[in-house]
Amino acid sequence: MTKNLQELLHLIPQASVTGNQDCLIADMAYDSRKVKQGSLFVCLHGAHVDGHDYIDEAKQKGAMAVLVDQAIPPCSSDLTVIKVADTRAAMQILAPFFYDYPARKLRMIGITGTNGKTTTSYLLAGILKAAGFKVGISGTIQTLVGDKVLPVKNTTPDVIDLQQILVQMVEAGMDYVVMEVSSHSLAMQRIAGCEFDGAIFTNLTQDHLDYHKTLENYRNAKSLLFQSLGKDVTKSNKWAVVNKDDEASQTMIDCASGDIYTYSLHGKGNIQADNIHVAARNSAFTVHSEAGELALSLKITGLFNVYNSLAAIGAALAEKIAPAVIKGAMEEFTTVPGRFELVDADQDFTVIVDYAHTPDGLENILKTAQEVASGRIITVFGCGGDRDRTKRPIMGKIAASYSDVVIATSDNPRSEDPLIILKEVEVGILAALTPKKQYEMIPDRRQAIAAALRIAQHDDIVMIAGKGHETYQILKDKTIDFDDRQVVREVIGELK
Repeated sequence: MTKNLQELLHLIPQASVTGNQDCLIADMAYDSRKVKQGSLFVCLHGAHVDGHDYIDEAKQKGAMAVLVDQAIPPCSSDLTVIKVADTRAAMQILAPFFYDYPARKLRMIGITGTNGKTTTSYLLAGILKAAGFKVGISGTIQTLVGDKVLPVKNTTPDVIDLQQILVQMVEAGMDYVVMEVSSHSLAMQRIAGCEFDGAIFTNLTQDHLDYHKTLENYRNAKSLLFQSLGKDVTKSNKWAVVNKDDEASQTMIDCASGDIYTYSLHGKGNIQADNIHVAARNSAFTVHSEAGELALSLKITGLFNVYNSLAAIGAALAEKIAPAVIKGAMEEFTTVPGRFELVDADQDFTVIVDYAHTPDGLENILKTAQEVASGRIITVFGCGGDRDRTKRPIMGKIAASYSDVVIATSDNPRSEDPLIILKEVEVGILAALTPKKQYEMIPDRRQAIAAALRIAQHDDIVMIAGKGHETYQILKDKTIDFDDRQVVREVIGELK
């Protein structure tokens, strides 16, 4: 894929250019390590590094041109320098054009919300595949181009990465892309140039306030996905699916274009569920919609997964998928890695690993555990460093409220002192602790998990929350391999 530089300059007429403007650009990159022969290197200002410091490296790797927004030292005559007011804004204009707007060649469904995005995306992808479509997934765990797995850095990739992924989706013949769309990506316009056909809103609870500062800002960032349905429209049959039980739902509805589908467990939506039965390893409920009644018996559990199911069903109905296909796909669905995932190491108690790292997420999984537990609930959890500190005592209080034993530990402390994080969590734990409940603070996550497994007895549930599918732990000066599920299996093996 190539473009003449003059075609790109036409899109940013305010740019000042030094050097050859009549040359072919073979690729775009904002990471100098990814520069190829003939690339346009985009110099972005990052939190820790500045792309302007890597121009020489990009030139050595074959960059044909650089996009800058500040004065730079004189460059060799064979490197074209394009100066703009804001390189990120210019990149958002140039990248979709350079890659020929691949999102316009796909049916794009975006999912946003604090919790439930990943499970909803896999449920919906399963339905679409069962209907005979080829489906790509872009999300927190991985990017899937058909069966090909690509690693992920962010829930929603940055503009150039995302456009390159979508090109792969087009080339691989995907019909649909189901994409988790984070609030960061919406606020930073990483999805620039992506025309979505459908948008799903799951819920809004406290998270990412370190970035958005207020819940209102966070909600408004989420609403940008729904606003996008009516902008630069080249496709038809737009729709939105919204959780009507959430207080932020009306904001999403007010911003959306196209058909609106709402779902609810409290009689508020045009897609509803009743006769809900949640067991330890499965659930059953009946869905009511304009398409009729659908009795479902699922291999996933938790009231939160009933909500996720309604979101996926709403999207499938919006895409005119037959109810019989929806039922078949839903009832075949088993699990998403790290989402209420049962870890079986031949022990006589239950171990569940979940990604819950927000107050609402933690409360949801512990409520479900309470509903199905016949023994004690032993909860291992922590709060991330360099992130929203206000949720730490809240999560501590929730853990102590719903658990018989709480073991607070580390969860990606990053640059912070793990003990200081735990002290802030402890404030909430102590507020909800009663004489019959036990509490322990163990900074080493492996030791914390081992402590929980050592005291677990028949019928107890050990809930390990926070990391889910993650296979690493971010410490102050390094990132180490760490997988809660693997640690559980190792420790149980040692205890036998």
